[in-house]
Amino acid sequence: MTDISRRLFLAGSAATGLSACAAMSSQAGRSDGGGSEGGAIVNPLVRNRADAQIFRHSDGLYYMTGSVPEYDRLVLRRAPTLAGLATAEERVLWRHQANGPMSGFLWAPELHLVDGRWVMYFAAGPSGGGEDVFRIRTYAVTTGSADAMAGNWEVLGQLETPWDSFNLDSTIFTHRGTRYMAWAQREPGIDTNSNLYLAPMASPLTFAATPARLTVPTLPWEIRGFKVAEAPAILARNGRLFMTYSASATDARYCLGMLTARDDADIMDPASWSKSPEPVFRSSARNRVYGPGHNSFTVDEQGRDVLVYHGRDYEQIEGDPLFDPNRHTRVQYFRYRPDGTPDFGEPVANGPLRPL
Repeated sequence: MTDISRRLFLAGSAATGLSACAAMSSQAGRSDGGGSEGGAIVNPLVRNRADAQIFRHSDGLYYMTGSVPEYDRLVLRRAPTLAGLATAEERVLWRHQANGPMSGFLWAPELHLVDGRWVMYFAAGPSGGGEDVFRIRTYAVTTGSADAMAGNWEVLGQLETPWDSFNLDSTIFTHRGTRYMAWAQREPGIDTNSNLYLAPMASPLTFAATPARLTVPTLPWEIRGFKVAEAPAILARNGRLFMTYSASATDARYCLGMLTARDDADIMDPASWSKSPEPVFRSSARNRVYGPGHNSFTVDEQGRDVLVYHGRDYEQIEGDPLFDPNRHTRVQYFRYRPDGTPDFGEPVANGPLRPL
């Protein structure tokens, strides 16, 4: 295994990646709009937006960001309803720089309000072709405006992690009064592409304690194509914390796993977390949704829990999966089992979303 990321493109792809991606997007007839019929949610909700984060803010509005196929900019949209995100105006908050460590691919943005200030975390690498474009690290941009859609955004800095190695997919959450960050990183000496880590925060870009390694991908469904645990997302329900994550290659083999801890446990102790032995969400040939992953959680206008994720409408991909622009943002409701654990079911087919 080499030191470059699991997202190693085919030979020669890196030098032409952005232009190739843009060309494919055009050829595919890309439309950023998604589904909304008479106020109803229609899947896919927003086309050509991967790694989607959707949340309902305290202002009652829904905010959405995600990776664009060109990997060259950070975007944000908002709407008064979940369905309204499909046609909401999208603003470009920040574009990759002309040179330097943030001049290449921009991946997996997440927007958070940290101590009253909007902060958007994202992963970035340098441009120029070759292996160096996969020198992916986590950065943040911020704005002094209370209105995330109206403010001017500037670089806040780089996340300080224990190792200068591939890392991405940072998310933050507050548990029992402490703010934590969960993220994916390649740890030197471990033969994987990325593992999951957790640490309390001292500032938006620094940790207050030594990070804990929560899980390493070892199960057969976690190591198909690549040995991956990435894109953590937190759901706090029924006296427990559920941390979903994405595993394996980003084609139809991509799927969701889940870690579970008691609400009153020491969540910095890896032993407090148990791993689901099988994927909790995977491709559905019956409903023609492939590679579901990189999820987040939100609620609808009635407060019902909603799973947000991306997926493709077809299984076969020409070339590298990350040059295929058609990972669409999708949403669906889910249930809880009698023991209180979430049951995500299978990806629902395209069309109007029906509540459970």
